[in-house]
Amino acid sequence: MMIRTAFKAVCLAVAALCWLEARADTILVEAEQFRDPGGWVNDSQFMDQMGSPFLLAHGLGEPVEDASTTITVPAGEYRVWVRTRDWVATWNAPGAPGRFQVLINGKPLDTTFGTEGAEWHWQEGGTFEVVSPQELTLALHDLTGFEGRCDAIALTTDLQWAPPNGNPEMAQWRRRLLGQPDSPRDGGKFDLVVVGGGIAGTCAALSAARSGLDVALVQDRPVLGGNNSSEVRVWLQGARNREPYPRIGDVVAELEQARRAHYGPSNTADLYEDEKKLALVRAEEKIMLWLNRRVNGVEMDQGTIKAVVAEDTISGDRVCLAGQWFADCTGDGALGFLAGADHEMSLEGHMGPCNLWNVMDTRQPAPFPRCPWALDLSEKPFPGRAMEIGGVAADKRGIEALGGWYWESGFDHDPIARAEYIRDWNFRAMYGAWDALKNVDHRYETFRLNWSAYVCGKRESRRLMGDVVLSKDDVLGGKVYEDGCVPTGWPIDLHLPDPRYEKGFEGDAFISVAHYNHFPHTYWIPYRCLYSRDVPNLFMAGRDISVTHEALGTSRVMRTGGCMGEVVGMAASLCKRHQTSPRGVYDRYLAELQTLMRQGVGRTPAASQVLNPPVWLKEAGENLARRADVTVSGTRDTAAQPVLLVHDGRADLTDNSGRWISDERTEHWIEFRWNRPQGIGAARILSGYRNADGSHTAPIASFHWERFDGTGWQTIPHTAVQENDALDVHFRFPTVTADRIRLVITRTHVNVCRIWEVELYGPTPRP
Repeated sequence: MMIRTAFKAVCLAVAALCWLEARADTILVEAEQFRDPGGWVNDSQFMDQMGSPFLLAHGLGEPVEDASTTITVPAGEYRVWVRTRDWVATWNAPGAPGRFQVLINGKPLDTTFGTEGAEWHWQEGGTFEVVSPQELTLALHDLTGFEGRCDAIALTTDLQWAPPNGNPEMAQWRRRLLGQPDSPRDGGKFDLVVVGGGIAGTCAALSAARSGLDVALVQDRPVLGGNNSSEVRVWLQGARNREPYPRIGDVVAELEQARRAHYGPSNTADLYEDEKKLALVRAEEKIMLWLNRRVNGVEMDQGTIKAVVAEDTISGDRVCLAGQWFADCTGDGALGFLAGADHEMSLEGHMGPCNLWNVMDTRQPAPFPRCPWALDLSEKPFPGRAMEIGGVAADKRGIEALGGWYWESGFDHDPIARAEYIRDWNFRAMYGAWDALKNVDHRYETFRLNWSAYVCGKRESRRLMGDVVLSKDDVLGGKVYEDGCVPTGWPIDLHLPDPRYEKGFEGDAFISVAHYNHFPHTYWIPYRCLYSRDVPNLFMAGRDISVTHEALGTSRVMRTGGCMGEVVGMAASLCKRHQTSPRGVYDRYLAELQTLMRQGVGRTPAASQVLNPPVWLKEAGENLARRADVTVSGTRDTAAQPVLLVHDGRADLTDNSGRWISDERTEHWIEFRWNRPQGIGAARILSGYRNADGSHTAPIASFHWERFDGTGWQTIPHTAVQENDALDVHFRFPTVTADRIRLVITRTHVNVCRIWEVELYGPTPRP
């Protein structure tokens, strides 16, 4: 049996082990193990590259609360070493913004840390003396709020010695000082081990468990959902519940959020319902959930994965999880890479990660310090800056354009090896932009940075190769595969640097533009893209499946990834039933898989979707739409689907004949007119399509309300909805008085609008 680990600890020389044993009076304190992290956050996303999780002072310019812990030390004179770095030294930028102090019993050491060295290293911190054995309090005291970072603190009585800084030596040294065994402990054996707890991995685990398998779900963060979690805050996109497999997407539907918001301070953590995702997984008796566990090792036997090694990102405890089949849902293809699976990665011209951010109005002066170490945008345009430089027109969106999906970088950098560099470049762009707005333009006096993701929202890295490598030509040409199993529902959407903002940042652009290739129908990704062509027991789901760089533009979104996970879970159950491989399911049991896909595994499938009336409806009063005159932009069949159906007071979601259906156009509108002005403060829209199996799909996707002010149409504030996926959508808004308003639909899930009912109400009581 061949054992591979990220640190290759088994290769450590015996002489080095003896050298380590001689350091009896060295104490190692891992920062991520501090009893009270204070305002510091545990950043584990780069541990494969730099060797460990670390604490990050992510304060957005406000120093964070101290992290603290206690240790017991023998008497003696100790030298202090702190593993850290000056994170902007990579670019020779001035100022060392990540400065912090180490306090011992409340007293700072003379050294200020985070002030030297572009690479992770042990910075020497001076000496102190302990006259008798005692308990000491250690604290990390942030000085800036600008991304200071601490990996670990070492105290040693050997004043001439320095800790090791490279692996595998450092990894073995850490384990010995922390009293951890060289070999991981047994974590059990499972039918399916799913690595990665994003939407794809969560769906794979739920699908497999509900299909009868014993499942381990391993996630390296404290929450599930990946990009669709409170840590990253990206909503779900793509298709689900489409013919001919309308039950594929039922599990995704269970994970869908009830509410969503666009960018800005309304995009809050609670919208992502982290606890709901955790509760769904924990309710499955056949799933063992391993949170805060980074898979950084595998055990192989003749090219087949036998087990994975998962390290706790807080305690460092390592477990060995054995399985018959494995699913790489990491996005980065991390498990496949460790297993030696054939893979591809575009090192230039690939899509980069985002670290979304937003600002908010404090209603009082909110100064922000100059940031000479950030990107110098004093005379540069960027989205959200009302200026024109070098022929680039002013961005009229204003502050709402800050921190959106297009604040993206790393297009020409290795997305794995240089991941921390890319994330930090995003930070420098954010801080540079806010510095320019606040201190150069002297705008937004009462605004402050409100939130920024420190965990990267990734789009592209490794792609693991399967028996089919889906291409752009396949998708645009509508090539039909007999094993098509996952609906895309998203155009080919590739991001490249936006030339309007690239000048001066060639090779390191930080603003992207999306390049779309649309195709007229849902494309079905073949099952053969969901397993490795050379590691026989490895599935994939998510953005690391077997596609080309171009085809990734349609397959990478999360609803689509979740549907992949559902199919992988079903296929894994067939692997167990027939004791076969993922490839064997295609070769011999494809029809059986397709039967399972038609049945679905959802607990609350789309077929059970019903009306979801709002609480306020009970006290809303008269439905004003019932007595309005209604006109529309166009109707597909005025005899079969007359406009009367829009406001006839009947909303039977089991009856497709009761819907108004528009003609085909890029924008639709429905106008309501009264004889005299009405006060309107709430709306409800019931839209979509009922499939033959009882499931529902295709509600209107993006829309807003407008009022006629006597001269023209004006958008009603707080009525715009983007990427809606609810059949029954309702909301209240500040009351408007008008005799004409209209619903403007700018995007649908299909080419037409299908609406059972529109209801309008006056001002409704607030809770």
